[in-house]
Amino acid sequence: MKLYYAPGSCGLASQIALQEAGQAYELVKVDFKTKTTVEGDYLQVTPKGFIPVLKLDDGDLITEGAVILQWIADRHPEHRLLPPFGTRQRYRALEWLNFVASDLHKGMAVMFSPYLDADTKKRFADGNLTSKFAYIDEHLSTHDYVLGADFSVADAYLYNVLSWPSRVNIDLSGYAAIQRFMVRMGQRASVRAALEAERLAAR
Repeated sequence: MKLYYAPGSCGLASQIALQEAGQAYELVKVDFKTKTTVEGDYLQVTPKGFIPVLKLDDGDLITEGAVILQWIADRHPEHRLLPPFGTRQRYRALEWLNFVASDLHKGMAVMFSPYLDADTKKRFADGNLTSKFAYIDEHLSTHDYVLGADFSVADAYLYNVLSWPSRVNIDLSGYAAIQRFMVRMGQRASVRAALEAERLAAR
């Protein structure tokens, strides 16, 4: 099994989930500028050109981070990385996965755009992202993890995206619950292993 990734990007969540599941995998680093890997042209792997991509042992590909996380959880039900099918908690978890993917992840991606100036990015952050951070912080003020007391793959994705604001000069120090969550996640062996594999410092 291979996970195609780029350091510090959204493949970190998939790595964390694979570590939590005890699933063996090989990392293949993607150079975004050239769209290449040590194997050659990355667009031959996936025409989308994005990461992460999980290549299964039979050669089949799974794309889209939130879907990869669900596949890992469903492949390893004994680790309880998602609640059981059909339960209300399952849909709460999927709700959070979709919120992180469509609202938070996409919103943060704007902040890395080379086509927008600093003032435009600041206005966007103030008008769009601040409310998202406030919502997350309020939720985490009464929950150790997204679903309560137990870790799920939604936490891996949330941690991944919440590690980005410091890279684009967004200060989250005023969000106490988010800060506690990030510290709590940083203490998990799976997170430490994923960060080490990408040669990143804990955030």
